[in-house]
Amino acid sequence: MNLALHFGWLGALEAGLIAFTIGLLAFALFQAIARRARWSHGHAVGWACLAAVAVGAGIDAWHLFYLGAVRLESPVYARIVLARIHDADSLGLRVLLEVVGALAGVALGWVLAERRAR
Repeated sequence: MNLALHFGWLGALEAGLIAFTIGLLAFALFQAIARRARWSHGHAVGWACLAAVAVGAGIDAWHLFYLGAVRLESPVYARIVLARIHDADSLGLRVLLEVVGALAGVALGWVLAERRAR
């Protein structure tokens, strides 16, 4: 993300709330698509979860994967890679809260849609 987020727990919570909002919007979008295409609710929820996690946690999840998969053999290269990551110390926590936030946003959107349908 290119937003000026805080560091540590506060920044991870902010990123989680942004992903939560993305989850709500993704469910609203895919529910509208599902109505027109006559999909089941499961298709709308599944595609919304996939899209919300990809958008909400995509960059940070990629950085986490990249740090675990690539050998950072030279200290200079390691510093260059870590300098590109916002708050590299809390990267795992931020990815976790972004994924949980995105999925919780989709779940809340589904609950609100079901409640409105009744």
